[in-house]
Amino acid sequence: MPSSSATDFVRFALDEGVLRFGSFKVKSGRMSPYFFNAGLFNSGRSVGKLAAFYAQALLNSGLQFDMLFGPAYKGIPLATATAVALASHPQGRGRDVPFAYNRKEAKDHGEGGTLVGAPLAGKVVIIDDVITAGTSVRESVDIIRAAGAEPAAVLIALDRMERAGPDDALSAHSAVQDVAQTYGMPVISIASLADIMALLQNDSQFAEHGPAVQAYREKYGV
Repeated sequence: MPSSSATDFVRFALDEGVLRFGSFKVKSGRMSPYFFNAGLFNSGRSVGKLAAFYAQALLNSGLQFDMLFGPAYKGIPLATATAVALASHPQGRGRDVPFAYNRKEAKDHGEGGTLVGAPLAGKVVIIDDVITAGTSVRESVDIIRAAGAEPAAVLIALDRMERAGPDDALSAHSAVQDVAQTYGMPVISIASLADIMALLQNDSQFAEHGPAVQAYREKYGV
């Protein structure tokens, strides 16, 4: 059974138009019966609520961590907002969690370099929206390790639980599983495709989309 927070997040994403059902051509070229675009969390209220979900998922995981890292560009507001949410979360006991992020282009004046924020140290949680190719995670891991810190986990909004590659040569694992295995660290998600499926099965308002999503999961899912 999905957790209530995961179910609440799926409904929140639907309400915000971040999660939609229909027929969508995604980056991989596949036609997907659902689409998740975290960039549409684009107001103060919605990002504040999103950050609360991130903070709750991280605290629920029981993971030991020292700071947050947001890979440019999507991860920057996510890490920032999640640090704010953690500071006011009752379960966090007012803990003031440092955060940092990178910029794509090195700055040659002021503080210089590609890193902004708190110095990378200790156990670092990478925060992003989803994992597709894992490129952002690889770059973040390299940055964190180069600073002498330890990548502790990746925290994402949605685990699509989906294998990559062409239909006749699908990868053995999902992008999330590959990241977890490659770097030996957990990937924590607020919700997953399983939680979306549970909503489709339990809510008559969206039941018509269930067969298409189920067929997609059977074809590409893990």
